[in-house]
Amino acid sequence: QVQLVESGGGLVQPGGSLRLCCAASGGIISEMDMGWFRQAPGKEREFVASISWFTSSTIYADFAKGRFTFSRANAKNTLYLQMHSLKPEDTAVYYCATRVGDTFDDPRAYDHWGQGTQVTVSS
Repeated sequence: QVQLVESGGGLVQPGGSLRLCCAASGGIISEMDMGWFRQAPGKEREFVASISWFTSSTIYADFAKGRFTFSRANAKNTLYLQMHSLKPEDTAVYYCATRVGDTFDDPRAYDHWGQGTQVTVSS
């Protein structure tokens, strides 16, 4: 059973940066397709980025392109989401998850989820 634990969230001013971590156990992240999603209050869970286990290629939501970077440290079995130039609209709970389906931006294609980490962007 794969378990995922996110960390690194917090309060940051607009224009600031954060690095989110997702530590995995019970599975090897380099052998799994993975994704980051976020959910703001009153909104649906939204795709942020995904990474392919085979090619290590990444795909980003339009709002994340140029600002967010999805990476992984195989030796630590940990994923990272580096976020720069944060905006108030980035405020949400951020989740990492393992993908089993074909649709990278559909949360229904993901089976194991972490508990999430809160990111608040505010002055």
